[in-house]
Amino acid sequence: MLSINLIKEWVNLNITRFHEDKLKCLNKLNLNKILKNKNPYLFKAKNINLANDLIMGILDAYLSSSEEKIFGDFLENLAIYIAKITYNGRKSSATGIDLELNKNDIHYLISIKSGTNWGNSSQHKKQEEDFKKALRVLKQNHSINAEAILGICYGKTRSSFTQVYWKLVGQNFWFFISGNADLYLDIIKPLGYKAKEHNENFEDKEDQIINKFTQEFTNQYCLNGIINWEKLVKFNSGNIDIKENKGSIKIYRNI
Repeated sequence: MLSINLIKEWVNLNITRFHEDKLKCLNKLNLNKILKNKNPYLFKAKNINLANDLIMGILDAYLSSSEEKIFGDFLENLAIYIAKITYNGRKSSATGIDLELNKNDIHYLISIKSGTNWGNSSQHKKQEEDFKKALRVLKQNHSINAEAILGICYGKTRSSFTQVYWKLVGQNFWFFISGNADLYLDIIKPLGYKAKEHNENFEDKEDQIINKFTQEFTNQYCLNGIINWEKLVKFNSGNIDIKENKGSIKIYRNI
């Protein structure tokens, strides 16, 4: 029997870990790491001329993608926890599969994604191949009735079948793994546990990082208070190590 109090307890404990992981991600950063992985041409095209604005833009973009990944892991673990209570589900060891459970004499292989805009076409194709392989192995070894599900934690897309797997989104996904049509509403309530406190702590640390990186950036990539875009682009993208020899590319070092 699924108890909302059990879910609240799990969320209260693990949402703290989510905020701790965000801080760990922030603490691991250094200026050169984020400068290497962001597009300097974009920031120039946006007419960003203040070092502080550039640092904030780069940091926000980096943290946004990291935060989505961290919270996606949180939702995946919550879904596995709920399925364990309701249908004795378990974390899967199969490639590309996150959760397995038995329901109504069917063994379900479930891959969990955070939102509907996950991955590119190659990743979608890889997910389908992972489903096919896992289903094939399961049916060969156990001769049981098995189905695959792509479970997406939020969104309003209608349920569909792709000849290989079912796609269940938002309320439908949480209902499927719990039997509770209101679960998608219930789990939002405890997510605010100490949220104000955690976010204030994170923002204080983020402000320190912004000030630190802005000072470092000004020292390294500014000349007379003006961003030296050429120096920044050279750091970000300067890597010439090829020559053309009669129409063919040849790789050289230290040209």
